[in-house]
Amino acid sequence: MISGLFAVVITMGLHLIGAPSDDWLTFRGPAASGSSQEAELPVSWGAEENIAWHTEIPGRGWSSPIVVGNKVFVTTAVELPAEKSEEPEAEEEEEPSPAERLARGGRGGRGGRGGFGGRGQQGPPDTPHRFQIYCLDRETGKVLWNQVALEDKPRIPTHRSNTYASETPVSDGQHVYAYFGMTGLYCYDLDGKLVWKKDLGVYPMQGGWGTSSSPALHGDHVFIQVDNNESSFLVALDKKTGDEKWRVSRKEGSTWGSPVIWKNEKRTELVAPGSQQVISYDPATGKVLWELGIGGGQCSSTPSISNGLLFFGTSGGGGRRGGGGRRPNAAPQDENQEEGGRGGRGGGGGGGTLFAVKAGASGDITPTGEEGSEGLAWAAEGAGPQMASPVVAGGYVYVLSQRGGIIQCLDVKTGKLVYRKRLPDAAAFWASPYTYGGKVFCPDDAGKTFVIEPGPELKIVATNTIEDQFWASAAISQGTVFLRGTEGGIYAIR
Repeated sequence: MISGLFAVVITMGLHLIGAPSDDWLTFRGPAASGSSQEAELPVSWGAEENIAWHTEIPGRGWSSPIVVGNKVFVTTAVELPAEKSEEPEAEEEEEPSPAERLARGGRGGRGGRGGFGGRGQQGPPDTPHRFQIYCLDRETGKVLWNQVALEDKPRIPTHRSNTYASETPVSDGQHVYAYFGMTGLYCYDLDGKLVWKKDLGVYPMQGGWGTSSSPALHGDHVFIQVDNNESSFLVALDKKTGDEKWRVSRKEGSTWGSPVIWKNEKRTELVAPGSQQVISYDPATGKVLWELGIGGGQCSSTPSISNGLLFFGTSGGGGRRGGGGRRPNAAPQDENQEEGGRGGRGGGGGGGTLFAVKAGASGDITPTGEEGSEGLAWAAEGAGPQMASPVVAGGYVYVLSQRGGIIQCLDVKTGKLVYRKRLPDAAAFWASPYTYGGKVFCPDDAGKTFVIEPGPELKIVATNTIEDQFWASAAISQGTVFLRGTEGGIYAIR
């Protein structure tokens, strides 16, 4: 996509308070970890293997599914037909399959995969859209209900690679909170009844690229990060009424990552990525706990949690305030680097830095000069994510590049680069990797999912293929993996 729309990671088996352990209530699951502790899940699948059901979802959406009990929820935006003109209609060409587009070297689907509203730096489309939430039966994939949150013309443009339903909904087990960026936040009960809605305003986004920051939930609050090019803010809403509880202004430009709840041994934090800083807030009051300046780097990926540390990365530059200083423990190049890779800064990663923050950090923890920072465990230069979020498994941090099919493996304790390799025949990585059963699953946008055995050497144990394109992150619940394709809707794998 563009340097900006990042999907993000959290890798710790924490669960939302009061939520059943087998539910997947938020972006990347329990504590947004992308990790499941379930054992009876498949390692291999394909068109004729382990696909329990497949349900088409109309429209376009980059949001991930979530699972609440026996229900799967997903959002979408459906472009309605434009008013007919008196001009004769041109004969439509048959839509090429994802594989055909990839063979032609294209990466877009129907106007630029998911991109049904402008190509950036243009006005919003002049056609109305239905902003919808779908509820499916977890066992069968049957549509139980769908609701139209709003039918109207989009208020802002979006990039041709983005969608108007890129934000993943969140649930407390009793309600589902569906956020459609500048279109508003909508609270439904599990039977599809609208409880409340909230319009947070309309603001310009960088380059007309649209939005993708998903909501977070903790206690009685729903948190929405509205970083834009005019008036950025982070707001806490009462989850029962939608009333505003607190709001803090942010000096950030447009950001596409999501805020996350970090429940560590010291306290509970609300961590928000940004274009200039990553900032941790007290979720009860909005008070700043710590901040880390990222300079010229863009942190639009969601922070990750594992091993008592919080991970986040910049896509390029960054890590220094005013360009001064060197990051501590920068991941070195070594003999394990993929031959022919760029190497050094940005080789296989996003070109930025992957940071590991300690629990209990306080104040400004930006590393400066030759010294590190007391609040940082390490910072690995050149390992910042581009699009897919990193994930932790078996004592290693895994980072996928958007282009080139490159996977980087770093030591979770030190940030030292273990290897940088090219996955054979891999396409671009947009969806974030996920873990279960001691393995790492890496879906690419050509329909392949590479299954990696964690360890100091790259070991691919399976390559699974579905004729689709995967941009949304997986949901995992009660023995089933749910994948959303940009072309074919929801697949249930078990």
